[in-house]
Amino acid sequence: MKQRLLPFVMLAALFAGSCSKSEDTTPTVTPPVTGPEVSVNVPAGGVNTGNMQWVRLAATVKNDNGASYLWKLGNDTLSTTKELQYLFTKEGNYTLALIVKNSEGEKRVDVPVKISTGKYTNGVTRVFDFQPAPGQFVHTLPAWENGDDQQKMNAKAEEALKNGGIIHLGGFGGYVVMGFDHTILNVPGAYSFTVLGNAFESWAEPGIIEVAYDANGNGLPDDEWYEIAGSEYNSPKTIRNYQITYYKPDENKVKTPNKNYPALTDTTYIKWKDNQGKSGYLSKNMYHTQSYYPQWKGDSITFSGSRLTDEYVVDKSGAGTYFVSPAFPFGYADNWSNDNEKANIKISWAVDKKGNAVQLKGVDFIRVYTSMRAEGGWLGEISTEVAGVKDLNLK
Repeated sequence: MKQRLLPFVMLAALFAGSCSKSEDTTPTVTPPVTGPEVSVNVPAGGVNTGNMQWVRLAATVKNDNGASYLWKLGNDTLSTTKELQYLFTKEGNYTLALIVKNSEGEKRVDVPVKISTGKYTNGVTRVFDFQPAPGQFVHTLPAWENGDDQQKMNAKAEEALKNGGIIHLGGFGGYVVMGFDHTILNVPGAYSFTVLGNAFESWAEPGIIEVAYDANGNGLPDDEWYEIAGSEYNSPKTIRNYQITYYKPDENKVKTPNKNYPALTDTTYIKWKDNQGKSGYLSKNMYHTQSYYPQWKGDSITFSGSRLTDEYVVDKSGAGTYFVSPAFPFGYADNWSNDNEKANIKISWAVDKKGNAVQLKGVDFIRVYTSMRAEGGWLGEISTEVAGVKDLNLK
């Protein structure tokens, strides 16, 4: 009887051993990867701002070694860096998506954005710097009073441009830096803005335009400048890195009038010297008797930039009575009359310091400087005037 039960006992023992072995080799279940720890500097309730204003967001990742970043709006890729700087053109509710990948996996963070339509000034709201070169309207556009310093003259230039006035940049190099209460958008294929001046038929005083956007977000024009490449940008007649120094005159010196042209009362008025080995004088005329040299500056002033050719500034009369300065085809301030389409500027014409085209989403600052060193007899020096800026995106 016992002998008959032995195989059964042995079989049961073997079966029990088999079950124990199977339990020991069962694979451990690995918890799912949750992805990297990501945060975005979003204010409570999401981003709420106006159109034509920069939306600035930055990601923080606990383990960002080797991490990749992707900011998206719908199917559009906006950025592949930690930071996002983006302009919304229209009001509405949007969702920005940040996708971060690293060795821990992938994480998506959605950022709600509410954009409203802003009410903006279509014009200059700030003058950061106003540095005129010597010229016949210095001290009158805007008016200078004894004791006015650089800060005061900046404020006077700003007041003039805010209130429909005009400012005078003087001879080559004189400039103004302007700002706005919104970003001027770069709409593909469309004109972006017009720098207003006082050009008229046969008399242009072109100023080179530079633009910048507030890349560091501090509200100041201390970012990289890009030149609007006008029609003369690639001309062999354009002098790059031109530099000129003007010297403060003795207002009581003996004058040197032009005997043939009595309107010129002093042809050796303000001495200048450039980095091309040339020197000369800015003349004074009978129509403007105040000092042409900005009295809030030192004994000399130096300006630099690109100088456009002056070969087209000529006396057609041959007797000093009819000078002309024809407009260049496109791309400059105070070049065509304000209502002429050729006065309009496209941000897409901007180039960097190496001449490479750049694609800016918009600009926050505009700098204009007189780009010629020439005189038109009794009309005085070629000097860019600025009467404001018109954003062509605003109706």
